[in-house]
Formats: sequence, structure tokens, C-alpha cells
Amino acid sequence: MAALGIGILGSGNGTNCRAILERIREGSLCAEARVVISDVFDSRILHIAREFGVPNAYLPPGSFKTKLAVDAEDALVRMLRDSAVELVVLAGFMRLLKAPVLTAYAGRILNIHPSLLPKFPGLEAWKQALAAGETVTGCTVHYVDAGVDTGEIIAQREVAILPNDTAESLHERIQLAEHALYPEAISRFCE
Repeated sequence: MAALGIGILGSGNGTNCRAILERIREGSLCAEARVVISDVFDSRILHIAREFGVPNAYLPPGSFKTKLAVDAEDALVRMLRDSAVELVVLAGFMRLLKAPVLTAYAGRILNIHPSLLPKFPGLEAWKQALAAGETVTGCTVHYVDAGVDTGEIIAQREVAILPNDTAESLHERIQLAEHALYPEAISRFCE
């Protein structure tokens, strides 16, 4: 079985990227990371890519805060195609994708979100769950569409909210669940 060519997009620490690359290296995920791209110049995710020997690049995002400029989106599509990417994996990518990427990779873009969607879309979902007095939250892998965390759900994992949880302790446990769930969800595309 040929390895699935994935492209990982991220803006930050890259903990999900590391989890995916570790699974690929140990042979439990039949994928090949063909490129890691970040919209943040010196982000940790680019350092992780280099550590694993994965081609990586900084993509200047343009002047918008929450999305890529149109020329940046076009450049992103070229970078993904030039790297023979078959599946786009968002790992903490903090910008909404628009038509150029959504069209080029329709049905082939995944994201992981730190809540049990459709509850608590958007930023800092674990803080939203705490503030709402929830007893359970978790993480969701979903397809990316033009909305904010609105794409079809692929997989979810629950995480209990403990009575003494802080935002930090809850987020840490959700991330552990993400690191297990995301590679499992990606592996479904490898079959």
C-alpha cells in the first residue's frame, strides 16, 4: 500500500504535528509528510519538521489577521501541489481557508478542534467549556469547509472535566486525546 502524501499546516507549537510525525516514523500511520507549512516565520512547528527531516516552508500570510491574502492562498495551493500533497492536515493553523485551497483540496482537508463540536467552535474552546459549566468536553476531527469549525465530523474523543480543572490542566488533557485521535483519523484516509 502506497503511503498517503500529507501536507501539514500550522501556526504554533506543533504538538499535533509531532504526534503525526512520530506515528509515521514508527510505522503505525501509512502516510508520508511531504511538507509542513506555517504562516508564522519562526514557529515551533517548522523546527519540529526540520527535526524529522520533513521539507518545510514559511508562507507570508498577508495583512489579514484571520485569513490568508488571496495571493498567499494561491501560493499555498502551488506549494501543496508541488509537494504532491493528497491530504491537507491542519494542526493548529489559525487562519480560515478560502476558495483557492478549499476548491483545490475539496473533501481532502482535515482539522482537529479542542471541543466536541458542534459545541464551542472558535478560539480557546476548552475555556468556553469550563465557563459553561460542562462536565465533559473533548476533541473533534472534522472536514474543513468555509465556516469556522462547521465541517462534517469524522471522529471525536471525550475528555472529562474534573472539579479542580484549570484552563491549562484541561487543555493539556485535551491535547493528549488529540495526539491519539488525529493520527487514527488520518489513517482512515490511508486505507
